[in-house]
Amino acid sequence: MSEKVLISPTDLAAMIPSPHVVVIDTRSPDAYAAGHIAGAVNLFEVFTFLAMSTPEGVDELKATFATHFGAAGLSGAETAVFVEESMNSGFGMSCRGYFLMQFLGYPHAQVLHGGLSAWKAAGLPLTTEVPVVTPKTFPVVDTGQDVIINYETMLAAVGDDGVAKLDVRDVDEWVGTSSSPYGPDYAPRKGRIPGAVWLEWYRMMKPTAAGPMFKSKDEILAECATVGITPETPVFLYCFKGARASNTLVALKEAGITDVRMYFGSWNEWSRNPELPIEAGLPFAAKPMSAAAE
Repeated sequence: MSEKVLISPTDLAAMIPSPHVVVIDTRSPDAYAAGHIAGAVNLFEVFTFLAMSTPEGVDELKATFATHFGAAGLSGAETAVFVEESMNSGFGMSCRGYFLMQFLGYPHAQVLHGGLSAWKAAGLPLTTEVPVVTPKTFPVVDTGQDVIINYETMLAAVGDDGVAKLDVRDVDEWVGTSSSPYGPDYAPRKGRIPGAVWLEWYRMMKPTAAGPMFKSKDEILAECATVGITPETPVFLYCFKGARASNTLVALKEAGITDVRMYFGSWNEWSRNPELPIEAGLPFAAKPMSAAAE
């Protein structure tokens, strides 16, 4: 994918008259109906689809989104631009769309930086008119293990200190008081993948007048350094279903961390397989302060 990942509202506004741009609004149908970017296609399934990393699950993921993206008018010639309300309110849904494009091998995909919050802050208009879309045949390229891993690969990495297992879920999920963003008992087990390190996904962003935006390259690398991740570290990302982790994937990509792969099944899949190990309870034991030197 040759384009930069993040695009500004003004740059997107300049691109929209082109027939080779498809804006995909990943918000709920109700939010879309209340107002969206002119010509945008609503595809909430980008956020809602729960994936499994088994061969059958991967095949279903490919088939499902080849159908959806083709129906949205993507043939390989168009640039897909994914949009959500703001970068911290949609659990990474626009970035999840970008990741799905990487997984499917689609050559042109971007994310509206700041989402509709930034679009509106720039004084750009919305509409309630629903576009008429001409369906296309969406091309699927098998990307293999370049961007995605299955639960077996994550399990093999549990004992490998050379691979960072990066958990970006919210704090209640990390410490094991909740199993998911959908309620404390939505998934059957609480906890985390053994050996994981934690950077809550919000930490990749900071507030601006136009809403949350990704931090600078150096700021993102500084956050990563707190858990031992450098630009050379292989990183396996996970969250609950690969949305918040997609937000972090974009941040790491922007910061120049190149070896980043997604465990897209994430905690939703891991917690449902009793044969997979978990680490429960607080992630570390409290240690007393050392006595002051006399």
